Amino acid sequence: MTDTNLPQPPAAQPPAPVATAAEYAAAPAAPVVPGKGLGIAGLILAIFLPLIGLIVSIIAKSKSKKAGVKNTPATAGIIVGAILTVVGVTVMIVIIAVSASLVGGLAEVCSELGTGVWEVDGVTYTCG
Repeated sequence: MTDTNLPQPPAAQPPAPVATAAEYAAAPAAPVVPGKGLGIAGLILAIFLPLIGLIVSIIAKSKSKKAGVKNTPATAGIIVGAILTVVGVTVMIVIIAVSASLVGGLAEVCSELGTGVWEVDGVTYTCG
């Protein structure tokens, strides 16, 4: 004899669908840009070490160009690297010119004063 008032066990649920390998393979993948990682590295290097960043960015741009794709980070690295390299070279030229002028001026003063320690217009010169 069965009692119809007793609770019945729940009916079994069907298992959740599982994705197959074919479904995973059909998912679209992001396009791979050859040299993009190198372009990003070149851009970062261009900020801190402009000449090295410029060279790395040019290499990255070349790899991307051979593959026929754009590489914006490499292009930006080339621009930033070129500008900062020119600025750095200009600053170095100015520093060398100013240093040479100061050393030349000191040599001229010492040639006039001779060997020893001299004070001229509140400036102390040590010659010899």
